[in-house]
Amino acid sequence: MTSAPPSKPSLPTLDYAFTISATIGQPISAGRHAQGERLHIPILSGRVEGPRLQGTILPGGSDWPLIRPDGTSEISASYSMRADDGTLIFVQNQGLRVSSPEVLARLRQGQPVDPSEYYFFATPRFDAPDGPHHWLRDTVFLSSIAPSSAGITIAVYAVR
Repeated sequence: MTSAPPSKPSLPTLDYAFTISATIGQPISAGRHAQGERLHIPILSGRVEGPRLQGTILPGGSDWPLIRPDGTSEISASYSMRADDGTLIFVQNQGLRVSSPEVLARLRQGQPVDPSEYYFFATPRFDAPDGPHHWLRDTVFLSSIAPSSAGITIAVYAVR
C-alpha cells in the first residue's frame, strides 16, 4: 500500500484592498516599566479608500504601543470605522515598527523618512456584521504602515 505524497501549503499572495488614512493625536506616555514605555495615541478621524472598502474612521479609537528599550514599537491599536453604506466595523491592529536609532529619531522629529529605512507592518483584524462586509472577518490581512503629515497611512492587503 502506498501513501499519497504530502501536500505543500499554498504560497500566499497579497491583493490590495484599501488604504486607511488616519489623523492621530499627540502621544501621551502611560509610563515606563521593565518591558519599555507604554504610550497612548488617540485616533481622531480618518478615511478609508480603495477598491474593496470606502468609509470613515470614527473618533475614539487608540493605539497603545509599547516602545521597547531597543526602540522597537509593538503596535496595539483598536478603533472603529463606518463604511459608506453605514456598516460599523471594529478594527484591531497588531504589529511592529523596527528601525535604527537614527531613523527612529528622524521619525519622532516628524522628518520624512523613506519606508525602506524601517520595518512597519501589522496584521489588522476586522469584526464586521453579516452582510456586504462579512468578507472582512473571513480574511487574513497584512498592512504596510507609514507616518504621514497628519497621522498615519495604512495600506491593507488581503492574503490569498
